[in-house]
Amino acid sequence: MGQGAAMKRRELLGAAALTTLAACRAEPDQLTKITGGFVGSSPEVGHILREAKLPVYDGSPVRKIHTLIAGGGVAGLSAARALRMQSAEDFVLLDLESEVGGNARGGSIAGMAHPLGAHYLPVPGDDAPEVQDFLEELGLRKRISGRWVYDEKALCHSPQERLFFNGAWQEGLLPTQGISSETQQQYQRFAKLVAQWQVTGAFSMPLKENFRQKLQIAGIDIAQAATVFIAYLDTQGLTDPHLRWYLDYCCRDDYGAGIDTVSTFAGMHYFAARHGFSAPGTQDGEKEGVLTWPQGNGFLTQALAAPLRDRLQSQQIVLRIEEGKSEVLIDALHLPTKRVRRYAAQRCIVALPLHVASRVVNNAPDFLKAAAVNLTHSSWWVANIHIDAPLHDNGQGAFPSWDNVIYGSKGLGYVDAMHQSTRTAPGATVLTYYHAEGAGSALRQALLKARWPQLRDRALAEIAQAHPDITRRAQQIDITRYGHAMAVLTPQFISQISQSPAYKLRRVLSISKQYPTRPTPSTPRLRFAHSDWSGYSVFEEAFARGLHSVL
Repeated sequence: MGQGAAMKRRELLGAAALTTLAACRAEPDQLTKITGGFVGSSPEVGHILREAKLPVYDGSPVRKIHTLIAGGGVAGLSAARALRMQSAEDFVLLDLESEVGGNARGGSIAGMAHPLGAHYLPVPGDDAPEVQDFLEELGLRKRISGRWVYDEKALCHSPQERLFFNGAWQEGLLPTQGISSETQQQYQRFAKLVAQWQVTGAFSMPLKENFRQKLQIAGIDIAQAATVFIAYLDTQGLTDPHLRWYLDYCCRDDYGAGIDTVSTFAGMHYFAARHGFSAPGTQDGEKEGVLTWPQGNGFLTQALAAPLRDRLQSQQIVLRIEEGKSEVLIDALHLPTKRVRRYAAQRCIVALPLHVASRVVNNAPDFLKAAAVNLTHSSWWVANIHIDAPLHDNGQGAFPSWDNVIYGSKGLGYVDAMHQSTRTAPGATVLTYYHAEGAGSALRQALLKARWPQLRDRALAEIAQAHPDITRRAQQIDITRYGHAMAVLTPQFISQISQSPAYKLRRVLSISKQYPTRPTPSTPRLRFAHSDWSGYSVFEEAFARGLHSVL
């Protein structure tokens, strides 16, 4: 990508490696004083399921339970909340990690909270009443004088985002400083296309079942929506390198894969389901409202987990789920004791990623096997960098922001964990750097084989482009790896969910209102709940899936 999206990924990786090597040679003593290591999710624990000979149930007393939730990500936690809302008490939630939350967990360095994964939630619109209700429950959303308002402490403080472009920082992430008239014209053309797709009403979070019909009414065939995004841009003559870099960044940020992998539907959904796309110099659209916390979306998963108490049982790997005529048998390996526990439940909510669910569900139904085969995941890593003082900005321009991105980079930049604090002067903080490796098993395996110093140096080298003193300021770097971080809305998956009869619309009754949803397929005693079923790993999708698995 360099100064445009034409640079191939392997070329960019090579350039990053050279930059890393130069940084290491320049400051070897400073690198050795940085502490840290791998934290968060453990690939080794997750890969126990791949062992040829798994532990077996030892015949100890079977634990009977009405409902068992397998998986403690957002969907599983949402399902547990829904059970509590129904005054159900006889349930248990199992998760393999020591702390629940999936890729929406938080950590802490030097007393400063920071995200380990997902770090923000767009202010939900009326398409996400489930999330709106949850935020009201937490006191983050209130009706004052007839208007809905959000807690100012949770709304992202200004300045929100900036881009290091042409040697200086500019406000916003769309390249604007010193661009040509041709680039400006391409921005305007893309803005018109987004408006045409947005007016269809086919885009929302969570996604509605009738999005296909809405597109067709507007004259957009699903076959066009299911093309690769870069091919669609080609047909529209949108070849400007600055525009393409920005669109590639947006797709990597939301889906973990770029414009050469995601579907056109995904590329347009990023804008059409939110704030649209505004070309520089226009007044169209508004800046997206964002809710964030020092620990990112870990704030939300911690709030969901807190009331569960002993119903939440961590460090348990679900090995087998077998549906019978009168009950579901679930075997789980309790990691601290290395013993296999057996549960007998009246129903089981399978809130596991599809590739895991298809492995542990005995005699998996055809719809589960088909969905798992057709789904692609991207791998990510997140580096939390504790710095002892504010960084020097290499260049003039916009002030330090919550989200800070470097143009032309393969990484996704960093967010400042202390941005939401009320301290009066800048000081030590934690920078959370994000890097999406992309989709495919080869990239995932390479990530899991990489050693901590390799990833440390890659993060430092990228940030050093804008902050040459990053290595000197860094005190500790904790890195979290996600082999299957998020589902990717590929052309194949869009075709699947638009055609499958399993995704028909229904209406279900909640505690206070009716929510339309695209139900996940189920069997008499198995309910499935995970954002993988939407092909889109965002809080709104996972939360709705969990809620509707219970209702």
